[in-house]
Amino acid sequence: MTKIVRRRSAGIIAALAVTTLVAAGCSDDKDDDASKASGTATEQSADMGGSESASASGTENSEDVSLDAADGSKVTLTGPIAAKYSSATEKQKTDLGKPMTGEDASGKGENGVSFQQFDGGVITAKGDNAYVTWGKIRDAWNVDRDKSGKPSDDGEGGSAGPLGAPTSDETEEGDMKKSTFEHGEITYNTKTQKVEVTVDGKVVDTE
Repeated sequence: MTKIVRRRSAGIIAALAVTTLVAAGCSDDKDDDASKASGTATEQSADMGGSESASASGTENSEDVSLDAADGSKVTLTGPIAAKYSSATEKQKTDLGKPMTGEDASGKGENGVSFQQFDGGVITAKGDNAYVTWGKIRDAWNVDRDKSGKPSDDGEGGSAGPLGAPTSDETEEGDMKKSTFEHGEITYNTKTQKVEVTVDGKVVDTE
């Protein structure tokens, strides 16, 4: 009887030891998962802003970029917008100029588009995709328009307007520069200085 009790006791102790090890392993996995979830949430939060006062795929692990604004303040780019800026050439960064500040300079719209305006252009991001819209084309895109694309004081501009969000970086062919949007395109002839805005296949007034 004594031997049987000892063997049973030893078996119970061994089982408890295994259970303890398994429980400890599960605990470690949960801690790791929680840590990963926390990191993911932080990254998503950064991606939602675009900048504190407010690219292509594969920008989730981009590093923040801190820039000096014209008024002497600091503007921090995050997520796809930071990645897009970092991937720009030195000439492109020079052409963009300093980031703008103020209520309409950066943020995120109800349509999920984040943006940061610069002196020479704007970087926008929707999901992981970020694009640069430049100069005259950016200015025409920002004009407040009604749903048909006609300039209107009661309309909306930028990604909230009838053109929607950018869907490409600017392309250039000869004297013609072009940017495409969800519902149209804008072209700029560098020789004639003419800007043409097309909304849903129809050419509309520029301003």
